Parts: sequence; structure tokens; C-alpha cells
Amino acid sequence: MSGATDALDRRHAVDMAAAAIMVGLTFSWGLNYVAAKISYAGYDPVFLSIARSVIGGFCVFLWCRWRGIALFARDGTLLAGIAVGVLFGVEFLCLYVGLEHTTVARNTLLVNSMPFWMLIGGHLLLGERITTRKFLGLLLAFAGLVTVFSDKLGGSGDMLFGDLLSLGSGFFWALTNILVKRSKLVEATAEKLLLYQLAGAAVVGVLVMPLAGPPVRDPALLPTLALLFQAIYIVAFTYVLWFWLLRRYPASGLSSFTFLSPVFGVLCGSMFLNEPLTIRIFLALGLIAAGLIIVNRPARKLTPV
Repeated sequence: MSGATDALDRRHAVDMAAAAIMVGLTFSWGLNYVAAKISYAGYDPVFLSIARSVIGGFCVFLWCRWRGIALFARDGTLLAGIAVGVLFGVEFLCLYVGLEHTTVARNTLLVNSMPFWMLIGGHLLLGERITTRKFLGLLLAFAGLVTVFSDKLGGSGDMLFGDLLSLGSGFFWALTNILVKRSKLVEATAEKLLLYQLAGAAVVGVLVMPLAGPPVRDPALLPTLALLFQAIYIVAFTYVLWFWLLRRYPASGLSSFTFLSPVFGVLCGSMFLNEPLTIRIFLALGLIAAGLIIVNRPARKLTPV
């Protein structure tokens, strides 16, 4: 689509259609934690980052060729695209290396601090004003996350290193979104934007690979299928859809939905990996749902007396 068409399609608030899509996306991203955990049995996390980027990028490239989407036209996005690619690569490097040093619960919680960074960055750099209502809604949603992981937040040793990397991943995630909104990339197609980031992730992964462990551990069928699920569905489909939404709706409103990802991850872990499911999960879902409603509810207009 052209930039002009995109401008006509932009929204000032997250509507019901976008909210429904975001619930589907966050469920998929929660399921991705299960797929990643399964794939780690067969492949090193850094190698997985490279493989996901290359396979997913190839699928997106074929889609662009089939749909006739221009990728190499001079549109002034190259420098911003390189910067976003590097940020995306560092984000995922922090996420997966951090996961090696801390627990899944702590990693997930800290990575999903992104909406707070996004709220601050949106206020300072995007003109998306922070209101008391939005801030209180995000606090309520964050309380839901703390409820989920309240029995798993203790830890010591090199967990601090993993925690800092996980927190850094959330920060770089928000920084990536802000750069997209602030640059000419907002006028690029979602496919081109994603390919910039996948290329950056692959390059960053290749540079770090000599410091990682053996790339292949046990290439059995299940870990390989989990890798393909992440590369083809998560990377090639859901990420394109996310960036398509990001170009049309307020970034802070969309980002608030990412609080659902770790909760869905825990639910999927219970369903597919037989991890324990407690009353905390249902309490957390209620808190998160209430927070999202508060954040995304349109402000009431005062009528003159």
C-alpha cells in the first residue's frame, strides 16, 4: 500500500477489530514461548535466532514477489531500516541470552515491561500524551503480571545478569517501535519493515554465534517443527500483521495488549507442557483485562451545561 492510502486508514484509538486481532496475536506470541522451549532441545538459542530470521525472511520475500510488493525502491528508509534492524537483533539477543541465565517467568515479566517504556517514549517523542487513566490502567495490567509470577520472583546468583538482559530486551522493543513511528519507515510496507528487522537479527546473530555453544544439539522432528512454527507462522505472518497495525493505530494503545502474551504463555505451558495452572492465572487475567479496558476506553467528551 502507498503512504497516502495508509494515511487515510490511520485511527486515533484502538477499535474492536484491532483489539480482537491483538488478542489473537498475543495468544500466538504466548504459544511461541512453548515452541521456543521445545526447540531449545534441538538447537542453540543464538542459532535459532538466525534460522528463524532467515527462514521467515525468505517466506516474506516470496510473499512480496507473489504480491508484487516493491522492496528495493529508493524511498528514504535505508538508514532507518538499518538502525531498526540492529535494534531488533539486539532485542532478541538480549531476550534469548537472558533466558539462559534467568527463569522463564522473570524473563517474560521483564521483557513485557515494554509498554511502560512505550508509554514514556510515546509521551516524549510521539505526542501520545500520558494521562492518569492510561497510567493507572497499565499499573493494573502490570499488577496482573505480578500476580502470575508472584511465586517465582525470588532468585540469586547470575540471575541478575539475565534479568538485566531481559529488561534490556523490553527497552529495545519499545525503542524499535518508537523509531518506526518517528521515521519514514511508517510509510513503508509492513513486509519491507519486517525484512529490515529480520536482516538485522540475522547479522547480529552471526556476529555473536562464535561466542555461543554448538549450533545443533539434537535435530529431532519435534524441535525442528517448533523451529518452523516460529519461523513461518510467528515471524512471517504475525510480525507482518503487528507492524501493519502499528502503522495505523496509536502505539501505546497497541503495546498495552502485550501484557496478555506472558499470561497466554503460562496458559499454553499448562496445556502443552503440563506446567501447573493456579488461581493466580485467572485473577491475573481479570486484572489485565480491566487494565486494557481502562487504557483503551475513549475519553468522554464533556457536554456544555
